[in-house]
Amino acid sequence: MKTKFKVLFIYPNTMMATLLPLNVSMLSACLKEAGFEVELFDTTYYKTEEISFEQKKVELLQVKPFNLEESGIHFRETDIFEDLRKHVNDYQPSLIGITLVEDTIDLGLSLLEAIRDYDAPVIAGGVGVNFNAEKLIRQDCIDMLCIGEGELALVELCERMKAGKNYSDVKNLWVKENGQIIRNPLRSPIDINRLPFIDFDIFEPSRLGRPMHGTIYKMLHIELDRGCPFNCTYCEAPAIRKLYSRAGHTKYHRKKDSGRIIAEMEHLREKYDPNYIDFNSESFLAKKYDELEMFGKAYKRRIGLPFWCQSRPETVSEEKIALLKEIGCADMQFGIEHGNEEFRKKILNRHVGNDRMLKALKIVEKYEIPYTVNNIIGFPGETRELVFDTINFNRQISPKTMNCYMFTPYHGTPLYQYCVENGLLEPEAKTKQLLGGADIKYEYITREELLGLQRTFSLYARLPESYYEKIKIAEKFDDVGNKMFEELRQVFIKMFYN
Repeated sequence: MKTKFKVLFIYPNTMMATLLPLNVSMLSACLKEAGFEVELFDTTYYKTEEISFEQKKVELLQVKPFNLEESGIHFRETDIFEDLRKHVNDYQPSLIGITLVEDTIDLGLSLLEAIRDYDAPVIAGGVGVNFNAEKLIRQDCIDMLCIGEGELALVELCERMKAGKNYSDVKNLWVKENGQIIRNPLRSPIDINRLPFIDFDIFEPSRLGRPMHGTIYKMLHIELDRGCPFNCTYCEAPAIRKLYSRAGHTKYHRKKDSGRIIAEMEHLREKYDPNYIDFNSESFLAKKYDELEMFGKAYKRRIGLPFWCQSRPETVSEEKIALLKEIGCADMQFGIEHGNEEFRKKILNRHVGNDRMLKALKIVEKYEIPYTVNNIIGFPGETRELVFDTINFNRQISPKTMNCYMFTPYHGTPLYQYCVENGLLEPEAKTKQLLGGADIKYEYITREELLGLQRTFSLYARLPESYYEKIKIAEKFDDVGNKMFEELRQVFIKMFYN
């Protein structure tokens, strides 16, 4: 046995997606607290795609142009596979862990194949593992899977491995042993208030840089709660909750105590000197006003940095938004997803009405808090008319940013199952990130039409209707359409970015 037990995490991120992952950072903190060494191989700065996710959003007029290089963030020019092999050979890890989401599975597997000759077990975890487990456990380059939360399971695994003990019965793990696959049950959800403070040391300092509205901030990401109480049909969060519920654990959605959150932020502010906070919560305002006020006053007094949060329109009240303005909220995000009220209710299981959403967003505008709205087009049953319902809803509001994503049928979600059962999607079809969706067989509109509407979404939603004839030309991906889009793009930039 090696005298030191070393863990190497591989983070196969989408190219230049600068949002820091909380899961890897927390796993690192737990392992270090238990006395293990941890290092990270992060693919964020490698050229693994033709264009980055954020730069694609710039091209689609969804975000203001920004320059990461001005903050010292550059692409790596070296070969990703050679660099990984060198890192592994130099570090000599006792265990290799990789975290996967659905659209990074292929990249992750290619990285593991590049180090197959290295003699250390490989464990895969992450949301992408939860709903692709049977496929992934059969990969020769993977020895174990972690289903669900990994903090306690990974520490127990490393302790047993270091002591030379059998680890085939560690809860949350699927383990290959003697040609068999041992599928262990899930342990109870962890008490997130008892976790160590999160560790961003495994990332290079430049990874704290995050673009927002054309500016690069040094941003800290803070976990407020875990899980989500809502049941949207396109989201994996309720599927994870159901995974635990089927195992007899009914309290997956948990909140951190306000005192614990403030103490962690004080520690992280002292350590990393950020100028912005990202509160990681599916619905920041889904709490009673008294609870929000208590937290807000402590935050303003002891932290006082500008912050970003996301919530749902139905959680908005004037009292809450006034409080957010007072304590330093600098930006918010809301999911509209679809502008047709009945479609949104029937297909997405989102039951808030358009009038309620409009009223909520007008309150945010009243208090002059910039906000982003998320929209999705290309759901099953989508038509051009339905897309314009979403566009027309966006025309009634004044967000700082409008995102327009393509529906992406993630494994484990009801809409993925619906698409497969109705012949709209092959079971093994690959996702193409939120901007690209998947190869769905659309019934009433073509994929090319949807991509054209995605490209022109911000133009339709923001420019006067007198531009509509030109915008329709810009939907086409031919020479005439591309030329028109470039002409309108310059108009848009002059009107909204200068």
